[in-house]
Amino acid sequence: MTVTAPSATTTETAGLPRPYQSYVYAYPHKTSYRPLAPRPLLRDLWAGEPRQALSLYLHIPFCEVRCGFCNLFTRVGAPEGLTGRYLDALERQAAAVREALGDEEPVRFANAAFGGGTPTFLEAEELARLCDIAEHRMGADLRAVPLSVEASPATATADRLAVLAERGTTRLSLGVQSFVEAEARAAVRPQRRADVEAALGRIRDSRIPVLNIDLIYGIDGQTAASWRLSLDAALAWRPEEVYLYPLYVRPLTGLGRHTDPAAADRAWDEQRLRRYREGRDHLLAHGYEQVSMRMFRRADAPPQGPDDHACQTDGMIGLGCGARSYTSSLHYSFDYAVDMREIRAIVDAYTATEDFTRAVHGRYVERDEARRRHLLQSLLQAGGLAVAEYRERFGSLPHEDFPAELAAFAARGWLADTGPDLLRLSPEGLAHSDAVGPGLFSAAVRAAMAAYEPK
Repeated sequence: MTVTAPSATTTETAGLPRPYQSYVYAYPHKTSYRPLAPRPLLRDLWAGEPRQALSLYLHIPFCEVRCGFCNLFTRVGAPEGLTGRYLDALERQAAAVREALGDEEPVRFANAAFGGGTPTFLEAEELARLCDIAEHRMGADLRAVPLSVEASPATATADRLAVLAERGTTRLSLGVQSFVEAEARAAVRPQRRADVEAALGRIRDSRIPVLNIDLIYGIDGQTAASWRLSLDAALAWRPEEVYLYPLYVRPLTGLGRHTDPAAADRAWDEQRLRRYREGRDHLLAHGYEQVSMRMFRRADAPPQGPDDHACQTDGMIGLGCGARSYTSSLHYSFDYAVDMREIRAIVDAYTATEDFTRAVHGRYVERDEARRRHLLQSLLQAGGLAVAEYRERFGSLPHEDFPAELAAFAARGWLADTGPDLLRLSPEGLAHSDAVGPGLFSAAVRAAMAAYEPK
């Protein structure tokens, strides 16, 4: 993809940080993780950790095609028997993790998710086995908690959806990206609109309560009119949720290999900001509520079920070679890569692993970093940060801990005027969430990310 817009800087963005710096859905970023030496035992990491509202994530690193914008940990296709071997390893890992959690204190999962990659790349019987691992090995009651699963149009088949519905899936997220076939091709996501519509029909027939549709803005050739076409095509299905993602062109991805980084200039920033605002306003006008920069939920959408997991404070168990796990002091995973050869090697090493009793790759998150994470992950939600909760946890106030960062956000008009008890982004702050997040990164995390060599 080549972005051909001119490089002029307008008054709207003059003097401001670039609005599209990094999609921050977790902190610290995985590129700041390093091999752990020594490798701590999981039973020691989880000793004394609260385990009454854990989040469970199972990662499937397979896709039928790799989109041009994608830098997720996934490989295209699977040789004969690989998915079975992967599930074998996932089951070994689940057994080791559940043993490490122990039984001294009851273990309860507040929610669960299958992501990737594309979990529905697995055949129906393999999806049933994936659910068995979550339920029987980890002890998650999938029919009693919110369960979210990611899918693509080509893999959202009736037999797979039937398994997911029967096993308690409450949310199905479909990566559509664009209903305009020319835009899908430009994003290296070739698909026919008729196939997308057919997949949406099958999902609605499955009676999974919540349908989410992912759309991308900033694709080469996209206009206000074509963006509106995709929005209206999505709204025709009355999805309970819609995610609007800005296009990023990242190193080692299909688009990144053929793009001049200098072309991603201020003019493209402003093009994406216009599309974002058009999409936001269109969804708000059609009865959706904004939950974050990316997430919009229909005001009358049914609840998925009880979920008392708080991402700022509660732990997370990630199973699979691309999953992260969080304790109060350490975030850990396996190695990370984008290049397909590197990913294949990591997947192969994972399937051959017998001993999953230790954390091998991660970053410690203590003191200042824990404060940053709590503030960042609260602030990037439209609801914002309850100052009393922050004070109760850390014994200090956000403005005392991060005076320079919060003053800069306020000066840019990114903070709403909510009084002393709540810190919340303004509409303009939400629009610039991908600059707000990086603005809270510590110097140490920035240095680690800068030193990371993409592979």
